[in-house]
Amino acid sequence: MKKNLFLILILFAVCTRLDAQQLRYHQDGTFKIVQFTDTHVVPEKKESLDAIKLIDKVLEKEQPDLIVFSGDVVTGKPARKGWDMVLKPLIKKGIPFIITMGNHDPEQDLTRAEIAEIVTAAPNNLNKKSDKGLSDVSLEIQSAKNGKAASLIYCMDSNDYSKLDSVKGYGWFSFDQIQWYRHTSSSYTKQNAGKPLPALAFFHIPLPEYREAYKNEKSIHAGIRLEDECPASVNSGMFAAMLESGDIMGVFVGHDHDNDYMASLYGIVLGYGRFSGGRTTYTDFQNGARVFCLKEGEKGFLTYIRLMDGSEICRTSFPETFK
Repeated sequence: MKKNLFLILILFAVCTRLDAQQLRYHQDGTFKIVQFTDTHVVPEKKESLDAIKLIDKVLEKEQPDLIVFSGDVVTGKPARKGWDMVLKPLIKKGIPFIITMGNHDPEQDLTRAEIAEIVTAAPNNLNKKSDKGLSDVSLEIQSAKNGKAASLIYCMDSNDYSKLDSVKGYGWFSFDQIQWYRHTSSSYTKQNAGKPLPALAFFHIPLPEYREAYKNEKSIHAGIRLEDECPASVNSGMFAAMLESGDIMGVFVGHDHDNDYMASLYGIVLGYGRFSGGRTTYTDFQNGARVFCLKEGEKGFLTYIRLMDGSEICRTSFPETFK
């Protein structure tokens, strides 16, 4: 009897955790996401505490339904201590969160696989492990009405550096990753009677199309650009896949600390989060986080930046009619 009761308690605990990790629109049709990017935590530097304070302040103010970290989270040794610093406020809040790696995360004293073990062991984490660390994932935001997928959040690994001797610089999305995205998007579109589900995508390194979007005079512009974009030298076609699939409303990255702008290209918003770290690396910004507000059944989003001092800047809607 005691053994059966123990098994029932374990099953209840597992089911409770799985249910807690389901993302769902509220009854009023709203859903909120907070993006932190480039926290650059170096545990032996006191400036790293500014990133942790920001996480605490923003989560307390915004009370989001999902937290996304878009890379370069811990960039100093001992990395395990740094990850513990970042995860502590997330665990305390109990809000579902997901992490995409940046180019600097695996450069410390932890491998990609070791980082994945730490991240996925945390309560309310939505990542999945893969052979290379953390998998590319699609997160469903379920309808408040019927529990079916109503929107999608793609979180992908933009990799770190080129693996080809003939090409210098940053990495790019592989053929397999683009095929995964196309297949996933197509599957959801078929399930939704041929209509693509509204989606946002998050990763670390900007796509080459960011430059074109910013220079496009017909583009919708918002935010600040203080440095040149640093994408990969090779364009492997992820933007084209998104354009053809028809579900992506916006792509949001980090990587370039002095950019927080958004610009549109062929109907897709290409944007940056706000640098979220302390003075452990370069930046001309007060640190902050980007916030997204979605509404069930609508293709669009409201976004703004919440700064360390509590103020809000750059409130923008895409399309402009979205409220």
